[in-house]
Amino acid sequence: MIKKIALVMICLLMLVEPLWAARIKDIAAIGGVRTNQLVGYGLVVGLMGTGDDVKNGFTRETIANMLSRQGLSIRSRDPATLLDRDLKAKNVASVMVTATLPAFAKNGTRIDALVSSMGDATSMQGGTLIMTPLRAPNGDIYAVAQGGLVIGGFSAGGANASAMKNQTNVGVVPNGALVEKEIPFSLEDAKSLTINLFYPDFTTSRQMAQRLNTMMNIQLEAQAKDSATVAIKLKDAYKNNVMDIISELENLDVSISTPAVVVINEKTGTVVMGEMVRISTVAVAHGNLTIQIKETPIISQPLPFSPQATAGSTPMVSTGKDGTIVAPGGQTVVAKDTKLSVTEDKKQLMVVPRGVSIQEVVQALNAIGVTPRDLISILQAIKTAGALQADLRVM
Repeated sequence: MIKKIALVMICLLMLVEPLWAARIKDIAAIGGVRTNQLVGYGLVVGLMGTGDDVKNGFTRETIANMLSRQGLSIRSRDPATLLDRDLKAKNVASVMVTATLPAFAKNGTRIDALVSSMGDATSMQGGTLIMTPLRAPNGDIYAVAQGGLVIGGFSAGGANASAMKNQTNVGVVPNGALVEKEIPFSLEDAKSLTINLFYPDFTTSRQMAQRLNTMMNIQLEAQAKDSATVAIKLKDAYKNNVMDIISELENLDVSISTPAVVVINEKTGTVVMGEMVRISTVAVAHGNLTIQIKETPIISQPLPFSPQATAGSTPMVSTGKDGTIVAPGGQTVVAKDTKLSVTEDKKQLMVVPRGVSIQEVVQALNAIGVTPRDLISILQAIKTAGALQADLRVM
């Protein structure tokens, strides 16, 4: 009876989800299953005078080449010269078109196309992207994009005033790119798989392998190769069930181990600290010393009908009954009234005990009234003192 109870408890412990865990699909990807970047150059037409100036060489050449392919020539007798009188409208813009080709995308699959202006177009509102081939780094065409732009904003103005909302020279053609070529990749005959961690970590890699061997030891055998790779060998009886195995393993929860990192962005005053950040025993005193010096010029005019001072003589400056400065002898005297003030924030010395958590660190620093920018200076000083057990990264 005791053995049966112990066996049931072990099975229940195996089914308990680990704390601070994440699904494998959220922290890693199957090796070879990836997206691909595509890029192309094209034209957006149908703009209301907000396109590129035709003096842009690349825009003018592109328009000429496009019309030439349609059987219309606008070149002069000199092949190197275009007839500028035929290209005056600013209803066209040169653009770069980018798209992301998903894994296992098939012929006819539609994907979004991002369109960005290259020239001096002020707005692409209401424009239409003309058929643009999208190429991979190897030069092959994998998709073709065409369609109306959605920019999510507007731009309007007159001679002395204008209004704009969002970015008007970048837009999206929803489902505007049509996949024309597939990237060959198949998992049907796979006898092994590789899981690649998004953020390499030896502890997380080892825990993932252990979790897979515990929960799916019948179907596969997992081994952590390094901090970023877990190799999976499929059992012979399950080599034809690759899709089922991937679907099951990517939804398993794995305990993750994150390094202690403090990220600082001094430009915006942003401080982000990880959960594992610890601080050794350290005393912190932080205050501001402000010295303000204010000088006010005082100008004294000579008394009415006062005699002029003789050459080489020094006028005698006196003070009147009301405290004003009097300069006899017909000369104007400039004096300065200086006021000096010194203020210093009175903040107590704070002692942070050893090994406190991030929550306790924040509470302790808030207790002395620090701002985010003060916190940046304090953390840098603590790191210099060797009391911060974390990687300090400055953006």
